Amino acid sequence: MNKRRTVAGASMLMAGVLVTAGCGAGGPSAGGGDFTDDKVVLALLNDASGVYKDVSGPNSKIAIQMAIDDYQKKYGDDAVVDKIEVTSADHQNEPDIANTKAQELYDREGADIILDVPTSSAALAVATQAKNKKKLYMNIGAGTTDLTGAQCNKYTFHYAYDTWMLANGTGTVVTEDGDKNWQLIYPDYAFGQDMVKSFTGAIEAGGGKVAGTVATPFPNDNFATYITKAGAAKPQVIGTMHAGGDLINLVKQFNDSGLKDKGVDLAVGLMFISDIHSLGVAAFEGTIFTDAWYWNFDDKSRAWADRYMEETGDRPTYAHAGNYSAAMQYLEAVQSAGTDDADKVVEELEGKKVDDMFLRNGEIRAEDHRVIHDVYLAKVKGPDDVKEDWDYEEIIKTIPAEEAFRPASESGCSM
Repeated sequence: MNKRRTVAGASMLMAGVLVTAGCGAGGPSAGGGDFTDDKVVLALLNDASGVYKDVSGPNSKIAIQMAIDDYQKKYGDDAVVDKIEVTSADHQNEPDIANTKAQELYDREGADIILDVPTSSAALAVATQAKNKKKLYMNIGAGTTDLTGAQCNKYTFHYAYDTWMLANGTGTVVTEDGDKNWQLIYPDYAFGQDMVKSFTGAIEAGGGKVAGTVATPFPNDNFATYITKAGAAKPQVIGTMHAGGDLINLVKQFNDSGLKDKGVDLAVGLMFISDIHSLGVAAFEGTIFTDAWYWNFDDKSRAWADRYMEETGDRPTYAHAGNYSAAMQYLEAVQSAGTDDADKVVEELEGKKVDDMFLRNGEIRAEDHRVIHDVYLAKVKGPDDVKEDWDYEEIIKTIPAEEAFRPASESGCSM
């Protein structure tokens, strides 16, 4: 572990620590913009120490700082913003804590935007605060489609993935390949419930059937009973709707259960590169899943991932890359608007076409604030096929942006 990473990680675990980039004596107005105060504040709100820590966690603060640095390098003296701060808080995957932290970030720390917020129940709580405070919020880490559906609002944008996208890729392909009889195991909160809804729709559309569902506590570390219950129905495939530390524990216990030897496949609804790294490719070999971004997809992705690795010692998940991209697009919108006024920044973002290191063929839809982009059907490599550490995925297919996400006409969003 390098010293730079250790110092950065320790500081980021302290909520409210500020990192200032390019501080000019005159503040943002020194660049010629019209601002509500003397700085722009980007706030990271996520799980800093629990089951989703490796998925995004403290290292997303480094990714956001990279975006700030790149913004200032790109615009130099022409930047309308020259005093930018990034702050962070830990929501502990609890919606009540997320709600309180969001209020504190907006009101006490002057956050102009909140980024990330994994855990769907927490994400929905922050969306309510964004609406009430009329402040920007870009969600990267949560999956619930309600952020761009029933609970959409003018100030909330959903950036990287959602449950419809995951099911549309993985659920459809696995079913069409012959696994028609499913059991679903899911964490019993908003994300898991939404995953079951989305995967059931995709499986049935592909000619399959969800014969049963098994709810588990969240978070959890003992899944043996739930795996046994799902396996007793003799399905062709068990789909796990878990993520992060919960997914790692469930996969370990599924591999020990003997169900694989009986011909039962395991399908993973949501997986990050950090999950594969934690258990090793042998535990996941051959698993099909849908990925929002992969660090070794092409030269553009790898170049950014190399920079990130220099800062952290790790390869980025798509949550880290998504936080960088979202921060950069927010700052670009502020630059274009010449102000941090939330309504004017929203106007700059709505309908914007984006092609950056994360968003390929990206568009920020005005209708529901779903950020659409190309996504990838991936398969976990076998141990003999891994040529370098972290290069664990084979990209099977690119799913075009216009096909990857739920159509705006079906979202039910009304702003």
